[in-house]
Amino acid sequence: MASVRWSELRTPGVQITGSMPDDYCDILTPEATAFVASLARRFELSRRQLLQARETRQQLLDDGGALDFPAETGDIRSGMWTVRPAPPDLQDRRVEITGPAGDRKMVINALNSGASAFMADFEDANSPTWSNVVEGQLNLRDAIRKTIHYQSPEGKDYCLGKETATLMVRPRGWHLLERHFLVDGQPVAGSFFDFGLYLFHNAQELLKRHSGPYYYLPKLEHYTEARLWSDVFSFAEDELELPRGTIRATVLIETITAAFQMDEILYELRHHITGLNCGRWDYIFSYIKKQRTRREALLPNRSVVTMTTPMMHNYSLLAIHTCHRRNAHAIGGMAAQIPIKDNPEKNREAIEKVRQDKEREATDGHDGTWVAHPGLVPVALEVFNRLMPRANQIQRKLDGLSLSASDLLRAPTGSITEDGVRTNVLVGLEYLEAWLRGFGAVPINNLMEDAATAEISRAQLWQWTHFSQVYLEDGREVSLPLVRSIMDEELTDLKGLWGQDYGKRKFEAAANLLWDLTSSETLEEFLTVPGYTLLEN
Repeated sequence: MASVRWSELRTPGVQITGSMPDDYCDILTPEATAFVASLARRFELSRRQLLQARETRQQLLDDGGALDFPAETGDIRSGMWTVRPAPPDLQDRRVEITGPAGDRKMVINALNSGASAFMADFEDANSPTWSNVVEGQLNLRDAIRKTIHYQSPEGKDYCLGKETATLMVRPRGWHLLERHFLVDGQPVAGSFFDFGLYLFHNAQELLKRHSGPYYYLPKLEHYTEARLWSDVFSFAEDELELPRGTIRATVLIETITAAFQMDEILYELRHHITGLNCGRWDYIFSYIKKQRTRREALLPNRSVVTMTTPMMHNYSLLAIHTCHRRNAHAIGGMAAQIPIKDNPEKNREAIEKVRQDKEREATDGHDGTWVAHPGLVPVALEVFNRLMPRANQIQRKLDGLSLSASDLLRAPTGSITEDGVRTNVLVGLEYLEAWLRGFGAVPINNLMEDAATAEISRAQLWQWTHFSQVYLEDGREVSLPLVRSIMDEELTDLKGLWGQDYGKRKFEAAANLLWDLTSSETLEEFLTVPGYTLLEN
């Protein structure tokens, strides 16, 4: 075991407080840590200013300000510019799969899945323990060099096949910190840590293999946040002597504010961007959060807010229209279903839901889509192979599309039921419990839940109880006492389910966190921020 102060002795101003096994030293080299430190020193002030600007804009919305397309950027929206063409291995992105970078077996299976691309995740599908984030970097380093290998406890060997998916990486969002890595006494932003280490170790190797450092950028709320990423990319390319445009990115449009700024985000990143992705689950969460004071933004049961509702479908169409006008890819959203091995009928139903979702996306004009499980890759591939014979559909411009702010903001109709409340409580409890133990992608009730879907569940509980006179379909008011009673019932059931092993789990901590998030006077920005303080590693 190497000293926990190993890097501090070698990189001025850098202190590592996490454990340092020998293989971690291969990632946290003096040169790599110095590069991450240079990112922090150059851009940390800008990051903090952007987070402060988020708070200012939220206060304006709370005070009655309107969500709309920015007046000051009208020239950008009306201009006739395009982004740089995608590199060859990102021209065809018809099916992409995601999963946590820190799970070595999952990384191998995703790369072997037959998908066009694999997004290795340091964000919503990853619980940001120190081991997960550093071992995630080790996994990706080995995957790029084709040396990654895993042997299960049962003795089964996993290694890469001959053909693998194009690798993409999602660093943490601007709001998250890496507390185990200090620069000049302050925790580094998780985004700088994840982005910098991956780029430093792998950019040249990827170029040798006729690929490149490709990223997914999460949770942008404003075009100025895209501008910061563009500045970070250009600085990093100069520091590592990479040609301009080596770094390529796809931005997730997963906040309601970003939906009104798709053109602007593409423009700010025009030298580095390849497309936008409809991050549908965080988008629903953001819809609630940004309109937290508005009763007209009350949403029905989570299961009702599907991509076929006008609000969500319009957002998807706007992404296609905007991207294709700018020569960029429009990637569809995540199918959260997973195969159901022990129930053939329910499995058929789940597969059919995925098929219908992907047929809608391909027919509308999306250039690809997301799935959460290797077992769903063939379903999505069949749809896009049938409906999208070319590598992409950028030639489909949707020129007649015209959408107003109200088309993106009008809440879908539907009921709130006890089952809807109970589902949100159970997802919150089970997901947070697993997340606190280091697992960021968790199958619950035959759906793959991650931080984004858990955010919807806890935000709906807050929204439904925050406003008075919100009633269940059966006439009962949705109140904090009702939620508390359901939570206690679910905890009792979980105690019975786990028996003596219940004490080894973290359900009590998860329940306390979920209750704090639900009963808080204001809606917490992200559950992962208070949750991070509870992680043991």
